[in-house]
Amino acid sequence: MPAGFLTDFATVPRLVVWLVPRFGRYTAAAILHDWLCTEGIRSGVVTSREADGVFRRVMRENGVPVLRRWLMWCGVRWGALADAERRPGWWHSAPGVLGISVLAAPVVVPPALVIGAALLLYGAVEVVVGLLTGSPRGDAGSFRT
Repeated sequence: MPAGFLTDFATVPRLVVWLVPRFGRYTAAAILHDWLCTEGIRSGVVTSREADGVFRRVMRENGVPVLRRWLMWCGVRWGALADAERRPGWWHSAPGVLGISVLAAPVVVPPALVIGAALLLYGAVEVVVGLLTGSPRGDAGSFRT
């Protein structure tokens, strides 16, 4: 990757950050994956499926536990389905993605539902406090540097 490449590290939905934090042994793999999914696909160096496979392989090489790397691979494959540029070839991975999703659901979904409800409640409280303090954006204690 060229110096100066911008990345968001591991793109993890807030509902599952408890399981996969944004940083960890997989950080280098996530940065490489970001590059492969942008410049690599655009330039024809890799397909989306290949980028996701490299992501999983680099995680293995960096000592990411097997369950976590397969869950993360599953997550990036679901993400590919939602992205028109990354969608081609998704159906080749569908059986594995669906199988992993079904097996992981009993472990991942219940905490994600609780966290989702808590985030909604927190958002509602934040709006109410913002309205009561006259700062609807919730930045009453913020400052600019």
